[in-house]
Amino acid sequence: MTKELRRLSIVMLAMFLALFASTSIIQVVQANALTNTSGNTRALYDSYEVQRGSIVASGAAIASSVPSDDVYSWQREYPDAAMWAPVTGYVNPVLDARTGLEQAENSVLSGQDSNQFFSRIDRAITGKAPRGSNVEVSVDATVQKAAWDAMGDLQGAVVAIEPSTGRILAMVSKPSFDTNTLASHDTDAVNAAYDQLVADPSKPLDNRAIAGDLNPPGSTFKLVVASAALASGKYTPDSAFPNVAAYTLPDSTNVVSNAGGGACGEGDTVTIATALRLSCNIPMAELAVELGADAIRAEAEKYGFNSTFSMPLESTASTYPSNPNAPQTALSGFGQGDVRATPLQMAMVSAGIANDGVVMNPRMIDRVINTDLSVSDQGSDSEFGRALEPDVNAQMVSMMTANVQDGAASNARIDGVQVAGKTGTAENDSRPYTLWFTGFAPADDPQVAVAVVVENGGGRGQSGSGNEIAAPIAKKVMEAVLGK
Repeated sequence: MTKELRRLSIVMLAMFLALFASTSIIQVVQANALTNTSGNTRALYDSYEVQRGSIVASGAAIASSVPSDDVYSWQREYPDAAMWAPVTGYVNPVLDARTGLEQAENSVLSGQDSNQFFSRIDRAITGKAPRGSNVEVSVDATVQKAAWDAMGDLQGAVVAIEPSTGRILAMVSKPSFDTNTLASHDTDAVNAAYDQLVADPSKPLDNRAIAGDLNPPGSTFKLVVASAALASGKYTPDSAFPNVAAYTLPDSTNVVSNAGGGACGEGDTVTIATALRLSCNIPMAELAVELGADAIRAEAEKYGFNSTFSMPLESTASTYPSNPNAPQTALSGFGQGDVRATPLQMAMVSAGIANDGVVMNPRMIDRVINTDLSVSDQGSDSEFGRALEPDVNAQMVSMMTANVQDGAASNARIDGVQVAGKTGTAENDSRPYTLWFTGFAPADDPQVAVAVVVENGGGRGQSGSGNEIAAPIAKKVMEAVLGK
């Protein structure tokens, strides 16, 4: 080889290496930054060329894609949009924004999940258009519709859980919104709709079932306090406390009373079982003080308090305060003070008691179905932990059943079915009460646990109660699951 050819070869090799290095830097090192550059509209358009997979509930699509005549190729559509908004969320290519399952399952729905690698290769080789996988949710369309209808125009939320698995059967939040308006490709229309929703004081964008502004759980939290007492081994349902009509909080001059203003039934003493059945505040405050905040918090955390959950939607943690003073500890005995909870959390309390004391992690995804109809991912059940031993848990079931049969939760009764439950009517200073119910059915073979929260007093200010307004809603949800 002549000297000139060697020089030319070296120059060509150097140019090749330089080209290889520069393209590698662009494609590997700078790829993510270039893709996310605001001015790179081509990358944005390309990401929406894929036909997004559907979100499916009870065999029907609750979110799907149809062809569009613009640069985004596909338009997302949501039937019964407001009812399913807390589940699906929305996806918007104009704003490149996603919420709900559209966000949580985005890689699967958009076809970019690692499990879909070979499917992407196959479709590229065969010339088929790219497509995402379908996500099938555990939410039952019939139960969802029953919860939606039962809530009517009330402000609040409903969560229903299958106790033995943790599968979410219903997730309703009201007020809601039309997700189609935020999936539009009309930028001005989307921005106007979004601004209006953000400005709405009723906060329709909040998923009240698992997040938003959390409410005090009121007397539904008495289940956790009673559970802590039984778990300690120092108390039974027959453990008794002084039956008084007024109780001065420790280290305080503030006085609390029972809902009716009098004593908790007849007699000089009242048992834990009776206090739960009649939903009396004073005995539970006395019990909370005896137990102490540490014991109550530890039991609350066994049910999921102070933890977040990914279903894969992310929940806000329900809270029991870290270091309450003596008056706050007493107030926590009946779910007041600084205790806050989501409907998801209170449904988990009932579900744990229904499931022989074992609390399951909540989940929403049953399976992921590929474009060739194969199943690439199957939802699996997992335990969060044990809250109560079976023998002690049976006592909680008995007390909750009595609460519905002959107590403060009578409006949750279902003909021919034993229902276990607990109501709550939480105070909010001078504002309207927050109304609750949580429970499960059938009590002897639980198929569903449910929690209902109704905000703003259910339109009745401070005159409504959990038994009047929240319990009948829960009843309809349980009936839907049981086919009543």
